[in-house]
Amino acid sequence: MRLPTRKSEKERLLRQEVDNYLTPAKISAMERELADLVKRQRGPAAEEVARLAQMGDLSENAGYQFAKQNLRRLNDRATMLEERLKHAIPIDQSQSDGKVRIGSTVVVLANGQESTFEILGSVESNPFNGKISYSSPLGVALIGHSASDIVHVKTNTHEVNYAIVSVS
Repeated sequence: MRLPTRKSEKERLLRQEVDNYLTPAKISAMERELADLVKRQRGPAAEEVARLAQMGDLSENAGYQFAKQNLRRLNDRATMLEERLKHAIPIDQSQSDGKVRIGSTVVVLANGQESTFEILGSVESNPFNGKISYSSPLGVALIGHSASDIVHVKTNTHEVNYAIVSVS
């Protein structure tokens, strides 16, 4: 059964900005996953759907419904990966002009504690591992600054000053 899509939901999806910045490592990982889905997983899943379809009444065949759902999931993931790879913007992490940009590694000092952050796209961000999005509040504040600059980041409850120690 297909669920109806509301006009407001379609409009929200159209307005939604998609972050296409990816590191070369992430691009190659996505390419490997796509190749695995298409070459190794999709064929057996389609064969399973065909095999279970021959067993009779499809409306009451739970195995068929599950296999069909699994094939649909694989196809949806492959389509999403193809679209993401088609529009991917590789992040060049080798250049450093002294200013913070997408792909930079920044060492900052805040509240007496030194932290290292890698500025990446939102797909790869993981703040607990020191990878932040360029569109996060801290990422937005750091972009364009260089070593020895002090950046002010305001949150809902307080303001934090970050002193940029180094940019690479």
